Amino acid sequence: MQPLIDNARTYGQRPEEFAGHAQGQSPEVLFITCSDSRVVPALITGAGPGRLFELRTAGNIVPPHGAERPSGEAATIEYAVEVLGVTDIVVCGHSHCGAVGALVRGDDLSAVPAVRDWLTHAADEPKPCDPADPTVAEAVQHHVLAQLLRLRSYPCVERRLTDGRLRMHGWYYEVHTGVVREHHADTDTFETL
Repeated sequence: MQPLIDNARTYGQRPEEFAGHAQGQSPEVLFITCSDSRVVPALITGAGPGRLFELRTAGNIVPPHGAERPSGEAATIEYAVEVLGVTDIVVCGHSHCGAVGALVRGDDLSAVPAVRDWLTHAADEPKPCDPADPTVAEAVQHHVLAQLLRLRSYPCVERRLTDGRLRMHGWYYEVHTGVVREHHADTDTFETL
């Protein structure tokens, strides 16, 4: 913890670098990814402050849209699309994902009931894969595509997709190599960026 504290102490010692942030934000991308500490959107994309609006959830799950059940995730999506006017949404899954792995393996999550209940929001059961494969690559990629479909249930997203003001991208990040792959609909494959 001490190195983090030390950096935080010195971080604000260059106020000229931060003054412009007081004018507001205008991110281009809503970046939806997992809470996993190995996945750092700004490092992966090279984005500086103000370029990405991030939504991080266990397993990069996009919960179902429903006005009767407002959620922080739904509010973040709606704000990014309607207020900030992002032009792109990226759903980025990653290798070695504990959430998707637990779903694929059918792990007993009774000791972590909040995690168990959250994972029920996964749009689809991830595609079965070799339980011995720690990357759960195929299952994660299938899961990313399911979340992209789930996003279409949000009226603001569907409206902007229909009128061409929004694009969606499915990414898969390999934590063990740093490689990022993007889904290509024409071939239904994830190809290296």
